[in-house]
Amino acid sequence: MIRQITPQILYIGTDDCKTSLFENQYPIPDGMAYNSYLLKDEKTAILDTSDAATAEDWKDNLKTALKGAVPDYLVVHHLEPDHSALVAWALEEFPGITLVASAKAIAMLPQFFEGIDLAGRTLAVKEGDVLELGRMSLRFYGAPMVHWPEVMVSYEQGSGTLFSADAFGKFGALGKCGFNDSEDDDWACEARRYYFNICGKYGGPVQTLLKKLSGLEIKRICSLHGPVLENPAEFVRLYDIWSSYGVESEGVFVAYASIHGGTAEAAGKFAEILKAKGCPKVVLTNLAECDQAEAVEDAFRYGKLVVAASSYDAGLFPPAFSFIHHLQDKAWQKRRVGLIENGSWAPTAGRVMREMFSSMKEVSIAEPLVTIKSRMKSSDLPALEALADAVLA
Repeated sequence: MIRQITPQILYIGTDDCKTSLFENQYPIPDGMAYNSYLLKDEKTAILDTSDAATAEDWKDNLKTALKGAVPDYLVVHHLEPDHSALVAWALEEFPGITLVASAKAIAMLPQFFEGIDLAGRTLAVKEGDVLELGRMSLRFYGAPMVHWPEVMVSYEQGSGTLFSADAFGKFGALGKCGFNDSEDDDWACEARRYYFNICGKYGGPVQTLLKKLSGLEIKRICSLHGPVLENPAEFVRLYDIWSSYGVESEGVFVAYASIHGGTAEAAGKFAEILKAKGCPKVVLTNLAECDQAEAVEDAFRYGKLVVAASSYDAGLFPPAFSFIHHLQDKAWQKRRVGLIENGSWAPTAGRVMREMFSSMKEVSIAEPLVTIKSRMKSSDLPALEALADAVLA
């Protein structure tokens, strides 16, 4: 798909309609976009390439957009293979092209392309360096650990365009697969799931990058995934909340993992109690059936979390363990959590969950820990009520 963004900036990215799991773990029912851009001025620059899965589409887009011109530069903002799979091909196809990237990226390139010859063909750029193209120019800003160490972003001042690497990306294809690429309310949903599962651990580096860019007049953001974002103030606002581990939406996320239905019943009753007490939003999710990435997204979105889980093999039922482990990996923090455990003879889930959450930064555990023995009974209701009061306090 080729699209004109400005008179001198073309979108030449591709849609992946066949891959079912991004990074072999995140479901992408709406496909995935691998974005690439072409800047045509006195000098011509390709900005990133594509994934191997869409290699031929990208080559076709590039050649069509070039209209016979020979590119001068290949800018690599991010070396992850879904954006750099065609680097070696581009170097071979255009012998006079110069590869522009951070020093770290240039050093890492041979890890991905055995035998690649970069001698005399690279330009290492650092913070504040400018690549002049004619009327256009790209100023580079380091973005290490957003979400790889070699990442850089660039800003084209004349058009106010930020080329943001993976930042501000989202899951979903843009056009070829038949999905809508408009900037509607759905951006935040898949952008949130993408951010917290891809970049969530690196809130500090994202905050550093946002501060670097705060003085720029950014009119649009061109990410490596998802639509071009025009008038991006709202998207920047959400990224500031997400990367500072703030609360986006007031409410309680109730996540449960049940073996024979007893824990599910208790979680459902607890959700009803929260609603009766005036909680503005209650989200109830079955961890055994849901996309874990969506559960991680909701845990970050809301300020309060309650996990109800069965005991299992003297520990914790695996779907709940996996969920909490994902939160640990993604640096989940600054939240209040409530715990409900179930066990028929020796409840252990609460102990394991308490230990896991206690290892996280600024996570407070609401009391009491509610213990259900096999099935919820009327005698359990006072404890559930007390936990709801503590969670909502």
